[in-house]
Amino acid sequence: MSNIPDPILEGLKRGWKVLGGKHAPLPERITCDVAIIGSGAGAGITAELLTKAGLNVVIVEEGQLKTSSDFKQREPEAYASLYQESAGRKTKDKGITILQGRSVGGTTTVNWTSSFRTPPDTLKFWQDKFGLKDYSVEALAPYFQQAQTRLNITPWAVPPNENNELLRRGAAKLGIACEVIPRNVKGCYNLGSCGMGCPTNAKQSMLVTTIPFALDHGATLLVETRVEQLKIEGGRITGMQCIAVKPNAAPVNTAGPATTIVAKHYVLAGGAINSPALLLRSKSPDPHKLLGKRTFLHPVAISAAVMKDTVAAWTGAPQSIYSDHFLYTHPVDGPIGYKLEVGPLHPVFFGANLPGFGEKQAELFRQFPNANVMGALLRDGFHDQSVGGKVELRSDGSPLLDYPLTDFVLDGARRSMLAMAQIQFEAGAKTVYPGHEMAEGTSTWAATKAAIEALPMKPLLTKIGSFHVMGGCGLAPDEKMGVTRPDGVHWQLENLSIHDGSIFPTSIGANPQLSIYGNVNRLAQGLAKRLTGKDVVLA
Repeated sequence: MSNIPDPILEGLKRGWKVLGGKHAPLPERITCDVAIIGSGAGAGITAELLTKAGLNVVIVEEGQLKTSSDFKQREPEAYASLYQESAGRKTKDKGITILQGRSVGGTTTVNWTSSFRTPPDTLKFWQDKFGLKDYSVEALAPYFQQAQTRLNITPWAVPPNENNELLRRGAAKLGIACEVIPRNVKGCYNLGSCGMGCPTNAKQSMLVTTIPFALDHGATLLVETRVEQLKIEGGRITGMQCIAVKPNAAPVNTAGPATTIVAKHYVLAGGAINSPALLLRSKSPDPHKLLGKRTFLHPVAISAAVMKDTVAAWTGAPQSIYSDHFLYTHPVDGPIGYKLEVGPLHPVFFGANLPGFGEKQAELFRQFPNANVMGALLRDGFHDQSVGGKVELRSDGSPLLDYPLTDFVLDGARRSMLAMAQIQFEAGAKTVYPGHEMAEGTSTWAATKAAIEALPMKPLLTKIGSFHVMGGCGLAPDEKMGVTRPDGVHWQLENLSIHDGSIFPTSIGANPQLSIYGNVNRLAQGLAKRLTGKDVVLA
């Protein structure tokens, strides 16, 4: 696709200020108005608004600056260069694989483009349980609309690929409603390789929208640069120490910090897990022992099926149909609910989610063209037995998430496996393989139902993944309830704002990127007003 323009390479030729890695050496010291840690959903929105207000902004990203010219639709290259820990990040007990982006644009560069506003019942729960009275549907609506307009978020207008149509077809036979997913794309080629970076720049990620805007308006971008520690004195951050890192995250020079950044205000937007980890490394004030707690994943249970006809789940928009039916079969604070979606299938991703090994797995691989995998996003954080996980530090200071898979959560996994298997059979499945290491393929709904009900739902046996991480620096109107004030400022550090998914007090119950865009849009506009007196909007 060499004929497609690369806006990042064009910007570099125009003189964008990009330092680190192959671009330019890092200086010993940088001063600016605002330093933003991260370059994903929250960082990108914040960078655009603050530069629009005339502030001198520095953006610091640990990963590389990869562009559409680098996106070759090859899994090994993409996972190694665009994901945290080469797409191998796992929870402490290795029970859950966590996919998070690690390049300019963060997870927005590699996600599957699904875009949902924060659900009304989630906002109501925040109001009732966490006292966030200003977090209402009405208050957030204009900020969501601005983000949707800016990033071209609209319901997918093209007929779904067969992989997504199976969900709609099977659910319809059971009287289960499905809807079309809004996507942040413009001129999409319908390739299906969104998780490896968009080679046509159709995905309206931060890589091709807000970060270029900020760079065109004078921002500086540091890449392959990790913020190791925030210097804290007297309730303020007085600087931050950064080191240059290699593409694999190893330090370039272990002798000491590569650069110190001194700003008037700091914005932490490294994403849930990394943001709490930096605050833990920095020994930030945590008088109520809340930092890193209540970190949520949307644990994803899966069900694989071999269909009668070709599915070709690697092509077409990855996600375009969903069902929220099972989010509402119980009260929000009752047994865990879940959202149903399907994901694209590429060989490495498919293999990682198959049960078994050896000949058993090889036989499934031979049926790859006819495979469908449904996923259930479990809505964690709304019940006393669903408190999520805790971010910790390894001995080298790197982050680790301890997320116990409780019986409460695993009950939801079993119920969702039953629902997905029944839908798959209604859609024409020949054989269904529940996402469990002890599961065997069965060819009737009755046999599959009995098999799932008999499976021991235990961590490591039950195959659980996650594409969404939220919480760890939760919002609250009282410092005894959360790390972050409702306006996004850290409760104990007056010149630190937190603008990413770590501020959510529960999971969202939907793919969270638009929730981050909309909520951070409001927080960043408020920050710009406080710092400059100017009114700026995302447009």
